[in-house]
Amino acid sequence: MKKLIVSLLLACMLFAGCKPNPVPESPSSALSSAPPSSQPAPSSEPESLPESEPEPSSEPESEPEQPANAEPLVVEGVDLSDLDQYENEKKGWGQGYEVDELNRPTSCNLYQEKYGEYGALFIKEADEKKMYLTFDEGYENGYTEKILDTLKEKECPAVFFVTLSYVKANPGLIRRMIDEGHVVGNHSNHHKSMPTLSAEEAVTEITDLHNYMLEEYQYTMTLFRPPMGEWSTRTAVIAKRLGYQTVLWSFAYKDYDVDAQMGVEKAFPRVTGAAHPGAVYLLHAVSKDNTEMLGDVIDNLREQGYSLEKLA
Repeated sequence: MKKLIVSLLLACMLFAGCKPNPVPESPSSALSSAPPSSQPAPSSEPESLPESEPEPSSEPESEPEQPANAEPLVVEGVDLSDLDQYENEKKGWGQGYEVDELNRPTSCNLYQEKYGEYGALFIKEADEKKMYLTFDEGYENGYTEKILDTLKEKECPAVFFVTLSYVKANPGLIRRMIDEGHVVGNHSNHHKSMPTLSAEEAVTEITDLHNYMLEEYQYTMTLFRPPMGEWSTRTAVIAKRLGYQTVLWSFAYKDYDVDAQMGVEKAFPRVTGAAHPGAVYLLHAVSKDNTEMLGDVIDNLREQGYSLEKLA
């Protein structure tokens, strides 16, 4: 009887759509299908690194900042990057009074031996009795035309060191110098003391005039005389790398003061008495004395057995 009642009850439950509750999973089954609560759920995003270590970047690390002068200083193909190795102490040049047995200033002999490798010229070789006349032209004082006339008459070559302002103000004289076979030398653009300038400024002092002469006269300059005779090893190296020889002198005297000319009677023996083999004479074209006595000076030097040559 009891079995019949149980069977009837089961039949009623099935007929009504009732289902028994599912059997719960065991603890071991639950651990295998879900992460434990003590660990975060896995993520498709990479874990971030601690704040003390920045995330790596695909961009390359920037190079440390270089000092301003680290890059080579190159001016139209001329490498000036190593100029710091050459001293730049300003030297004011003068030949002094001590001479050797050939009447050559001993200071010139010493400096030529020491600085000749840097393109500096103080005195030429002593093996022949040759001399070289050079004139500095900072400005025109009305004498250069007569000087050129005398040189032409005596068939004597010379170098004229000119500034850019002089060239622009005196195109006719520059043309005469070139056409009559003289050398036109570079005396800078602004007539500044070269060792006081930066390397870039020193370069442009030379190249501004050089390029102007090239463009206007198709003339290539190769000789440079530093203004006021102030130079250094570094400025000589700069000139040399620009294709120039730095020309100083082995004789000069105080002829540049137009208001204090000593007169031909004193200037003539001073100039002719200083003659020596390989002499490079510096004369200023603003000098009245130089202009008046130039022909006689040339004659006297030749009478002493010297030939007056072109410095190039």
